[in-house]
Amino acid sequence: MSNSSSLNKFLLLAFADTRELQLLHFSLFLGMYLAALLGNGLVITAVACDHHLHTPMYFLLLSLSVLDLGSISTTVPKSMANSLWNTRSISYSGCAAQLFLFFFSVGVECSLLTVMAYDCYVAICKPLQYWTIMDSRVCVRMAAASWASGFLNALLHTGNTFSIPLCQGNTVDQFFCEIPQILKPSCSEFYLREFALIVVSVFLVFGCFIFIVLSYVQIFRAVLRIPSEQGRHKDFSMCLPHLAVVSLYISTGIFAYLKPPSISSSTLDLVVAVLYSVVPPALNPLICSMRNKELKDALKKLIQLVLVQKK
Repeated sequence: MSNSSSLNKFLLLAFADTRELQLLHFSLFLGMYLAALLGNGLVITAVACDHHLHTPMYFLLLSLSVLDLGSISTTVPKSMANSLWNTRSISYSGCAAQLFLFFFSVGVECSLLTVMAYDCYVAICKPLQYWTIMDSRVCVRMAAASWASGFLNALLHTGNTFSIPLCQGNTVDQFFCEIPQILKPSCSEFYLREFALIVVSVFLVFGCFIFIVLSYVQIFRAVLRIPSEQGRHKDFSMCLPHLAVVSLYISTGIFAYLKPPSISSSTLDLVVAVLYSVVPPALNPLICSMRNKELKDALKKLIQLVLVQKK
């Protein structure tokens, strides 16, 4: 039996065996990574620099962009480096850090998306009380609670996962260190301990998802009662991007962790992992700015300012 404490590295799943496909994987991931860096960086800069966007909604959007940058930077650069240098290895400490940071990002993102749904609900269903309910202190506290809960959750799962002895080698059937894949080579008598924690986390995610759904039921009811078509369009424009982000993130994440074992395969697990770990951070800035006039105007001003300074 190989104890996890005696390991000095893990072997990640390679996207391809041939050099051409490895370089193709590197190029695709590089493009998505640069898109995520550019998009989220622009959103962060625009919200930080434009005083018109210093509101709870945009503060939460800024927090989400910061989190997306951290999330994609946790998994993608190491995968690109492995493809570029034709290797599969990641150090034991690097794997632990990657798992912690990724699980931290997942936990905080679920909490932030829930808080953002509540912000939309208050803005549309209780507009006269918005600044009383969602003042700056309340908004900062809710964001801080999201980050703190994500930290504690990630610390608990990471500590528990890496305390489990590994009996069946050190191969991880994923392109980054993910809890279900690390548990596969673990000793069966210890497996259930972490599995129970994952079930608790899944129920918490479902709780967030149900809260978001109920919030949007109330939001759609309120919007459909607005007599003005322009007013309905404005409110839908404010909330639909958030709903799209939630749908993309939670649906792929739930499918990844709860899909039946009968349809599980390395290829499918790999594709689903890319969908919920790489695609959302790259697409979120585009989704959030597509129907948001205030954010688009701020981004235009920012780009124009950069172009003027270059001349």
